Amino acid sequence: MRRSLRGAAPPAPDLTGPAGTADNDRMPAPTERADVVVVGAGFAGLTAARRLRDAGKRVVLLEARDRVGGRSLNHVCADGSTVDIGAQWVGPGQERLYALAREMGVAWYPTSTAGAFVLEVDGTTYRDIFTLPPEVLTDFLGAQQRLDEMALEVDVERPWASARAAEWDGQTVETWLTSEYGAGTAAARGALRVAFRAVFAAEPACLSLLFALFYIRAAGGFDPLTGMEGGAQQDIFLGGSQEIAVRLAAKLGDVVRLGQPVRRIAQDANGVRVVADGCVVEAAHVVVALPPTLAGRLVYEPPMPAARDQLTQRMPHGSVIKLQLVYPKPFWRDDGLSGNSASDAGPVDATMDGSRPNAERGILVAFLEGDHARALGAIDPVARRAAVLQHLERLFGPQAAHPIELVERDWSAEEYTRGCYGAHLPPGVWTRYGPVLREPVGRIHWAGTDSATVWAGYMDGAIESGERAADAVLAGLVTGSA
Repeated sequence: MRRSLRGAAPPAPDLTGPAGTADNDRMPAPTERADVVVVGAGFAGLTAARRLRDAGKRVVLLEARDRVGGRSLNHVCADGSTVDIGAQWVGPGQERLYALAREMGVAWYPTSTAGAFVLEVDGTTYRDIFTLPPEVLTDFLGAQQRLDEMALEVDVERPWASARAAEWDGQTVETWLTSEYGAGTAAARGALRVAFRAVFAAEPACLSLLFALFYIRAAGGFDPLTGMEGGAQQDIFLGGSQEIAVRLAAKLGDVVRLGQPVRRIAQDANGVRVVADGCVVEAAHVVVALPPTLAGRLVYEPPMPAARDQLTQRMPHGSVIKLQLVYPKPFWRDDGLSGNSASDAGPVDATMDGSRPNAERGILVAFLEGDHARALGAIDPVARRAAVLQHLERLFGPQAAHPIELVERDWSAEEYTRGCYGAHLPPGVWTRYGPVLREPVGRIHWAGTDSATVWAGYMDGAIESGERAADAVLAGLVTGSA
């Protein structure tokens, strides 16, 4: 029986042989042949597989999990409604994702933004960023404008070749923020730190300034990257973003194989041999649609070139714990609040109103990111949730401490994710190793949102990367080259 594409399926059959059998004594896995193997059934892998199949190629897509969707994941609440505990939002400019959702019959609705935005920075709480003291607001907006202007100088295809690449890749976002070119007031720096933490789930001190500027350029600006109305967090998919992946995988049918983590990829002049738990697939090419940090954990024969391996050692994921809190109603609206907030004090870095239109119940989406996620991810779950509820009570009042349902996901603890929202580059990596990020290694091609040039780190970027990798494979199949 086919296991569910959403997850929560029956366990995979035992393919290891009798208990105590050593690996080298296992029954040999069956070998099959295809034109292309795709590794990973997130948006990138699914897109690549469909593009290749539609071109008439025999494709096998191998996924380690018991579900599709990668970093998108739905959860069904007690009342039967669905919330996202992974990737959730879409906004203007992400036309690939909107088009795919439309094709798959998945609708969306706007994120609620009515009411005041709660901003907690430098020990003071404000209702909306525009209530900041004039000197702080001017400082914040001026730093944001300078970031946008610098980002325009970054070549999204080749960031390492930008005119000021060495200068910007030699410093962190934090060193820039505290320099004469950054923000001059503590409150403005605090607000900007929250914004960067919300995008990367990493501390500004860990981020290459060049990489941050690349991200801003790939999204079309600071406001599109961080904003709600008119920005990347404008809309939410009805039924959850994973539903798009589930429906796309259903169209691919038996192309998709779940519960088969790939362990080894061997290649020679004649093709590739992909070894997974339970099967071996021989093909002309393989598309590895995994985050670089996970792709680097596979065994390659022959080994990866030194530069590629060094790159995958230097692209860590951010740390994030995402929570969905369900309340009898969106009580914050009675106080003129939007449910959207940001805090530099933590432990909750940001919240958003995830309530569905015209629904009785209210939903707050809360995020622990960077250092806050690492610290609270290491403590008892009961204590962690108490800390979250205390934070929300401080910002939204006593009703926030009493959700009727609370769902959380620590993405750093996920075996086949190891962090979210995506990979980030510390200083020095773009300029030393950037050229090998998307460059095929023989018959091995790379996909995944972390290799995108438009909306990198987002579902839309994952789709773009899958299209690019599939097109490169098709070109190689036509010419007969690797």
